[in-house]
Amino acid sequence: MEELQKELNDKGLAVSTLPQKGRCLFTTRDFSPGEVIISQIPYVAVPNKNKESPESKCEWCFSSNTLKACSACRVVWYCSSNCQKSDWKFHRVECRTLSKVDKERVKLLTPSVRLMVKLCIRRKLEIEKIFPATVADNYKHVDALVSHMSEVEEKQLILYAQMANLVNLILQWPDSEINIKEIAENFSKLACNAHTICDSELRPLGTGLYPVISIINHSCLPNSVLVFEERLAVVRAMQNIPKGAEVTISYVEIAGSTITRQKSLKEQYFFTCSCSRCIKLGQSEDIQESAILEGYRCKESECDGFLLRDSGTPLLLNLCA
Repeated sequence: MEELQKELNDKGLAVSTLPQKGRCLFTTRDFSPGEVIISQIPYVAVPNKNKESPESKCEWCFSSNTLKACSACRVVWYCSSNCQKSDWKFHRVECRTLSKVDKERVKLLTPSVRLMVKLCIRRKLEIEKIFPATVADNYKHVDALVSHMSEVEEKQLILYAQMANLVNLILQWPDSEINIKEIAENFSKLACNAHTICDSELRPLGTGLYPVISIINHSCLPNSVLVFEERLAVVRAMQNIPKGAEVTISYVEIAGSTITRQKSLKEQYFFTCSCSRCIKLGQSEDIQESAILEGYRCKESECDGFLLRDSGTPLLLNLCA
């Protein structure tokens, strides 16, 4: 962590720990709107493939054009020889593992499982000094991420255990080289800390783990925004950020009511936001804002009343006579 602190200090940043919030990223100099605060390549990343986006994507740049499958494993795809070369140092090791997976298990290689397989391989290659670790990109920062395992529901814990066993079957490593309990915990870490990689139009392309970026906390009135330039995660200032301020981004869609935002944050990230917007919950200003964002106008043209959803139940406010 000392090496990371030094590298961050050179960028005008510092990591501090606050009660109730844990690790936070603070500025040690002023930042201007649009200025890059921090950027990071993914520690591990995979293209997304689901019902909404069923087509295969390039493993490196997430493009869907002119794809060719890896001739050995037939699991990973590339759009060009340049992308294949960029990924080869890692994939040549991953490929040997994926090539041994039988056809039935290949169907179970969801993006989440593939991301975990990559995480395990990346860690092993670091231990063996095959894949170089840098100050910002090494497994120590993954190890420091919070898993919230004590707050996860039992059925989800069972699912993590099943997925960890699947990863074990795919890797086929000796018992001395794999820890199923740690893999299950890492699935919980990914659920809380992995980021959806989007294009310029905010269409999801892949999922990546950026351990240093994950230090940045949430606010419903963030002073920064996380964007992606292909694989690179970039945090830019949205306003003037003075020296000594905490850098914040939004984990959820902020164009929602306080109740909606709080529900999403609690379900996925296990905390209750206490930012300047959320502390106004239930106050007239908050109710008016929620009405604009999620409310329904009264059908009577002369009435200023509106219907506001409250935890799924319509709440009628400002009733007309």
